[in-house]
Amino acid sequence: MIDLLLRECVLPDGGTLVHVAIEDGRIASVGGEAPAAREVIEVDGRLVTPGLVEAHLHLDKALLHDRVSATAGTAAEAIRLTGEAKRGFTVEDIRARARRVLDMAIAAGTTAMRGHVEIDPILELSALEAVLPLKAEYAPALDLQLCAFAQEGILQAPGTEGLLRRALTRGADLVGGCPYNDTDARKHIEIVFALAQAFDVDVDFHIDFFDEPEHLHVRDVIEATLRAGWQGRVSVGHLTELAALPIPDQDAVIADLVAARIGVIALPTTDLYLMGRGDVMNVRRGITPIRRLLEAGVPVALATNNVRNPFTPVGTADLADLPFLATVAAHMGSAREMRMLLDTITVHPARMLRLPDYGLSPGCRANLVVWDCATAEDAVATPPPRLLSIKDGRVTIEHERRLRERWRLCPTTPASPPIVGQPP
Repeated sequence: MIDLLLRECVLPDGGTLVHVAIEDGRIASVGGEAPAAREVIEVDGRLVTPGLVEAHLHLDKALLHDRVSATAGTAAEAIRLTGEAKRGFTVEDIRARARRVLDMAIAAGTTAMRGHVEIDPILELSALEAVLPLKAEYAPALDLQLCAFAQEGILQAPGTEGLLRRALTRGADLVGGCPYNDTDARKHIEIVFALAQAFDVDVDFHIDFFDEPEHLHVRDVIEATLRAGWQGRVSVGHLTELAALPIPDQDAVIADLVAARIGVIALPTTDLYLMGRGDVMNVRRGITPIRRLLEAGVPVALATNNVRNPFTPVGTADLADLPFLATVAAHMGSAREMRMLLDTITVHPARMLRLPDYGLSPGCRANLVVWDCATAEDAVATPPPRLLSIKDGRVTIEHERRLRERWRLCPTTPASPPIVGQPP
């Protein structure tokens, strides 16, 4: 007897109904035969996908809406406002807000996440100290990677390089940089790659977060990736400047991203909110060219970035919101394009996080989500509730859906309209 059987599932590629058998935390079989199981769940023709993967979320500065009253009009203002708020952060405060966000994400079907923790002379290692214990606490429901991130710069914030080194020594999984918020972007990139090589970790940059292509630091990141031999180990977030290039120049950068095997993380809620603020007419969308990147073979993730802070005043940590939004914002409304967008919260971010044994094939870890819909396109277009989340073969979240249409239960006969010419 196997541990768990999901009966009559629809997989993202459609086709016939299949049964997914799970044993010892892994997918044992996917097919038409239904082996005996200790627990059987009737999926009844609903969509089953691998667990959702959050590629970019700031746990330490989430949920600041009750303490930062000003609104940001630019990325620089958001950095400043958040920097001021950070001075009041404590380890306990960061941990409490991070827990709230993790709970929201897990309830929505997220089974893996890369969280950024800011390392700088303001917080020093407090954010890492706050979030690091949550990796073990939440491990039954979610795999959590932590990126030691230099939001305040490295060169303009003396001591940050040493703090990043200490963070990597103390348990951070990878290193992140923000070249546009430093005095020497190229040197900033060099320092981040030197740390990555010294500790043999991956790299994740916030990059080119502007309306006009005045920086294009991504070109320096591509060069550094090839020089270090870090192909397949680098991700870049935002990259909104790429959308402002002429198409031939876009294609040249995209071809270089493919060659360097660099993943791109689009952050549509933040990017739509902060970009285009200087435009007085024909306000641009201000997001990286998602469709062109995907069609060229660049792995693209859609990610949350921030939840209710100066960078993004809204958010629920529900990844399903993002393909829904990108369908409109990135002009990707065909059935084929919607299926591509579903991959941006599953397959592509899993590749960027280099998650082992991820997917729906026999032998993969049984990290799965059951959606209350019948197709991959429905998952993007509606988006529907997630009925079940499964982590390593165990059901972690079960949603019970209840709707009472009381107006149908107690119908009333509408009053007849008055006859014209007679009093009511």
